[in-house]
Amino acid sequence: MTLGNFSRVTEFILLGLSDTRELQIFFFAFFFLAYAMVLLGNLLIIVTVKADPKLSSPMYFLLCNLSFIDICCTSVTSPRMLVDLISQRKTIAFEDCIAQLFFLHFVGATEMFLLTVMAYDRYTAICKPLHYTAIMSRQVCWVLVFACWAGGFLHSIVQTLLTIQLPFCGPNAIDNYFCDVPPVIRLACMDVHVTEWLMVSNSGLISLACFLVLVTSYTFILVTVRVRFTEGHWKALSTCASHLMVVTLFFIPCIFIYLRPFTSFSSDKHVCVIYTVFCPVMNPLIYTLRNNEVKASMWKLWHPPLNLSPLQHR
Repeated sequence: MTLGNFSRVTEFILLGLSDTRELQIFFFAFFFLAYAMVLLGNLLIIVTVKADPKLSSPMYFLLCNLSFIDICCTSVTSPRMLVDLISQRKTIAFEDCIAQLFFLHFVGATEMFLLTVMAYDRYTAICKPLHYTAIMSRQVCWVLVFACWAGGFLHSIVQTLLTIQLPFCGPNAIDNYFCDVPPVIRLACMDVHVTEWLMVSNSGLISLACFLVLVTSYTFILVTVRVRFTEGHWKALSTCASHLMVVTLFFIPCIFIYLRPFTSFSSDKHVCVIYTVFCPVMNPLIYTLRNNEVKASMWKLWHPPLNLSPLQHR
């Protein structure tokens, strides 16, 4: 198919993280291990929460959804990256690139909204404990989670439409290991200043707005805990500290990538590793190693008590 006097691009070349063979082998081993940890760690959290009735509170319901989203998020980019690291031809079809872009922003925006909901859950539990059960009922949790997925879908549709309406006639080399809006639209055969501003008003402002809401929530939590020095509040604060760690690792790179139009740096693809690989790896570790209830439930899941018969008791 032609576009004026130019041929339309049918595939893109993913330059990846490095063109050195030794580094590619190292990256393959590292990211394969990371991807396996994401799958096993988050699946373990989901199974544990579903198996233990004691983990039926809104916090663990939202944690279970976060684990599922982390699996989806890293599965959008990691399998393709692993294949490219051991392949000579690192190309991706135009349609596959758009599909990857769509699902990346779908699950990525959904995770942003869910992390914001989780911050609201912790704010309600600490600052309004007497009304917590009424405010964060199971029905409300389901509505909030559905709203997160719906918001992520709408965001992704906008990003995808902004991309596919552009003409691509070459070059076709993407300086990254996956397809994303910023590096893809800069390959368009037209001025993309307006598109980049629309991208900033969508992805960039969403990232910044969610992050500011999170910071505000934790500010209120810190003020409340400073006044109430009970053991329960300090335990809740410990949970919030781990949550804040995840939030910072996830949002700061996203704000760095999506809130600055018209410029790109060679380090962008390395920054992307933080929220596409590193954060999904860290979430299971942070939410399990710092949570005694989850660790106890995992222990019971893998070491069930022995049911001795009456004859064995004698």
